[in-house]
Parts: sequence; structure tokens; C-alpha cells
Amino acid sequence: MPRTLAIGDIHGHLAHLEALLAAVAPAPDDHLIFLGDYIDRGPDSASVLNRVIALCRTHKVSAIKGNHEQMMLDARTNHETFFEWFINGGDAALFSYAGARGRIQDVPPEHWKFLETGLVDYVETDSHIFVHASADPSLEMKDQPEYMLRWERCDNIAPHFSTKTIVCGHTPQKSGRPLNRGYALCLDTYVYGPPGLLTCLDCSSGKIIQADRQLKISRSHISDYAD
Repeated sequence: MPRTLAIGDIHGHLAHLEALLAAVAPAPDDHLIFLGDYIDRGPDSASVLNRVIALCRTHKVSAIKGNHEQMMLDARTNHETFFEWFINGGDAALFSYAGARGRIQDVPPEHWKFLETGLVDYVETDSHIFVHASADPSLEMKDQPEYMLRWERCDNIAPHFSTKTIVCGHTPQKSGRPLNRGYALCLDTYVYGPPGLLTCLDCSSGKIIQADRQLKISRSHISDYAD
């Protein structure tokens, strides 16, 4: 049976992503859902985008837009939005394109096209809602405000009226443990911070697969993290 596999915030950590993909071994008919924030902070933003774009050609992939992708897109508008992105990890992203002299002009057209047209705001299935940041519990997904989808922290996330389980990233779980409120799960396990963990959830089985800084794989179950 095809799996639905959700992967948390990558933030330019290609080696973590490759280790996790090797451990999960997604089949072409599995549904890979990336929760956003592919770029910034880590060393390999450009290569992570290349990898996700390549997966889109060979697998069933839904790539959600995170706030860091939104900041990168907005950075083209004026100096103020560029500086906001740059100090929030955009400096590392530009370095990944062209070293210390990297400029926004060094980002290739394929990447701009992917950021503009290849990303989605959310994914909704019969049992789950996948978003980058959060969701207003009283609104249909098509009516969610952009701020809620991209920026709202999930600390006080409430059950969605649909009763579907919300799966999100964005809010770093600095313990390295996925947040499990039952009705909501957060898979941002602070890959760029001290835990150094990238997390995948198999939504069908509840299995959790994580890659650490040494690229070692650990396995657990989402029920192990219940609040």
C-alpha cells in the first residue's frame, strides 16, 4: 500500500535529507510531502532545491511553501525585504549558490520557477491536513490566511473543525522530539540547532524516522511523543 511520508524543515541540510531518503526508500507511488523551509541557515540550500525538484520528476511529491521560501521570493522586491531574508538565513542560501560573493542574481531561473509555481499552500487528505506553520481551527483550508499558513507558531494550535490531524513544521522543537498533541503534530526538530535532527513521519503507520548530525538513523513511533 502506498505510504504518505511527511518530512519536516530541511533548512539547507542536504546530507540529512539524503540519509533520510535512503532510510525511508520512497517508492514512486508513495506520497512525499515536504512541509516547507527547504532553504536558509544550513550549508546546501541550492542543492536541497535541486534534490526536491528532481524528486518531483520521479515521485509523487507535494512541496509546501514555507516562510523562508516566501522571504526569498519577497527579497527580490526591495532592499528592506532582501535584508530581512539575508539576516534570517538568506546569507547561507546565497553562499550555497556562489560562495562569499553570492548574489540574488546567482539563483538560477529553474529555482525561481519552482519557488513561484511548484509549491503549494497546504495538502489535505481524508485524514490529515499538512501545512508549514499552522491552521485556523474554524476555517476551511481554502480560506486560511497566508500569515497562518506561513508564520503562525503552533504552540497554541487548536483542533481543526474537520477533526483531521494537522501535520506542520515551522516551530522548532528544540528537544529534537516531534510535538504530538494528538490532533496536531509538529515535525520541525531543529535540524540547524543542537539536536540536528531531520524527521520523517509515515502517516499510515505512525513510524518516525530521524537522521542526526552524524547521519545515523533512528526509528520510533509518534505515540512515543504524546503530550
